[in-house]
Amino acid sequence: MTQITITVNGKAETRDVEPRTLLVHFLREELRLTGTHVGCDTSQCGACTVHLDGRAVKSCTVLAVQADGGAVTTIEGMARGEVMHPLQAAFKEEHGLQCGFCTPGMIMSAADLLARTPQPTEAEIRGALEGNLCRCTGYQNIVRAVQTAARTMAKA
Repeated sequence: MTQITITVNGKAETRDVEPRTLLVHFLREELRLTGTHVGCDTSQCGACTVHLDGRAVKSCTVLAVQADGGAVTTIEGMARGEVMHPLQAAFKEEHGLQCGFCTPGMIMSAADLLARTPQPTEAEIRGALEGNLCRCTGYQNIVRAVQTAARTMAKA
């Protein structure tokens, strides 16, 4: 066992973990933050995307010990109390989800894009989300949701 401390959604969390524990399993099983989904375990689907030190990563490709000392934001950390993040609100408004399984990863990837490129083109949005798979929506409403969120965030 190895002791790690990770700041998750603004709160320091110290736990003993097996060195081979993936960040996604640490978040879901140790911290009970189940919004980060396990989709494929092969880094193909993006359902497990979180922010590690401000950048989107697929948490199934990161060991929890690699995140020691770092800051992780999960989908649960995006809202401010009862107020949804503009991306969450836009996904709802623009019908950017159907089953919702991919949505947390899509939102986390889109948030990373908007942090770096506040007014992305449609091509930039599609490029940023190409590592996230959705089997339901056909992506058009997801792209529209990111565009809506970008406009809302620009006004704030």
